[in-house]
Amino acid sequence: MRKADTTIKYVEPDSIAFEAGIEPGDKLITVNGHDFHDILEYRYLTAEYEVTLEVLKKDGTTEMITVENDYEDLGIEFEEGLIDEAQSCRNKCIFCFIDLLPKGMRETVYFKDDDTRLSFLQGNYVTLTNMSDEEIDRLIKMRVSPINISVHATEPKLREMMLNNRFAGKCYGIMKKFAENDIYMNCQIVLCPGINDGEHLKRSLTDLGNLFPYVNSISVVPVGLTRYREGLCKIEPFTAKTSRETIEFVEKIQKDFLKKYGSRLVYLADEFYINAKMEMPLAEEYEGFPQIENGVGLIASMQEEFDSGLKLVEDKNRSRHISIATGEISYDFIKTLSERIEDKCGGVKIDVYAIKNNFFGGGVNVSGLVCGCDIIEQLKGKITTDELMIPHSMLRDDDNIFLDDTTVEDVEKELSVKITPIINDGYEFIEKILDEELGF
Repeated sequence: MRKADTTIKYVEPDSIAFEAGIEPGDKLITVNGHDFHDILEYRYLTAEYEVTLEVLKKDGTTEMITVENDYEDLGIEFEEGLIDEAQSCRNKCIFCFIDLLPKGMRETVYFKDDDTRLSFLQGNYVTLTNMSDEEIDRLIKMRVSPINISVHATEPKLREMMLNNRFAGKCYGIMKKFAENDIYMNCQIVLCPGINDGEHLKRSLTDLGNLFPYVNSISVVPVGLTRYREGLCKIEPFTAKTSRETIEFVEKIQKDFLKKYGSRLVYLADEFYINAKMEMPLAEEYEGFPQIENGVGLIASMQEEFDSGLKLVEDKNRSRHISIATGEISYDFIKTLSERIEDKCGGVKIDVYAIKNNFFGGGVNVSGLVCGCDIIEQLKGKITTDELMIPHSMLRDDDNIFLDDTTVEDVEKELSVKITPIINDGYEFIEKILDEELGF
């Protein structure tokens, strides 16, 4: 391992580090006499009641500082969030969405991370293909849990083919070792018709179920295909028929798991139900929504919150006219919620627009991949309101930037409208539309 850059970027006011005189620009050399190479090792070493820090001060002097932390965070933020560099992906997955991006986008968009530390810290999903036995043992020693794992298939040869990596077949063995050492895992399966579905999917789910409760949840999501597929593996998109067949197949396994483990354990992405034109499961069937960040249960969660929130809305006339732009797949759902608000609140008018994803093309129709250029092109000259609401998932992280590098300000300027991002929350949806707080 290379020596990590442990320069301190920020010290939380009134924190333990602040009170000890540690400042931005200082460098943390050792913790309790030990070198550390990344943020996980730092957290592991500082998880003691008494911690001795070797600090290289900005003036070049070295101080040994002993603090008592009562098992709380010291209040230090490093120049590099991970301290070490993020590990890039060594796979060439046949379904990799980054390989389906057009050329000419911002360089950072093309970076494929496969870093177990980001799995623990930010919820990213990793394949475990770039981990040595030493690194696996280190994670176990530090009790890093949960870990989010992109499984796709538990059959070694099938997984090696799907990830184009001869080491990919070791995944299930690593997962068994994690389970034996009380490390919890959340799993994801990107389902590709005719490749890892059917009996392959049944084996994968059975294998993962055998690791319950350490496998805490499994999401099954449909492969996403853009129009940029030249030279790539041929994969068919899900149709209404194959989506319906997948739902029936997985729901049977859910029933078996519920009887055997007391949990459904596996959950399908919302797209399957929308494509199949079938009713979504009830919110309670998602058992706390453990996979909502994967688009699993987003609609059921928002529906439950919306139903509760609408009961809190006072029956009175208002003067409010706003617009909403959403992806094609969620248009009917957003339109229905909007009509219910209009029915309850006289004087409220909501224009809902489905944005076709011309930027990515293919079968991409989810809201989170809608780009600013398509909103501008399809809504220019059509908006008659002063405010346009969009799902916050259209924007990258905490930035006001769409995936095509168009900014919120660009869209506002082109459409002469204020853009208001809304998170996937039924209460906030009502509050933003009515421009008033709900009385809880």
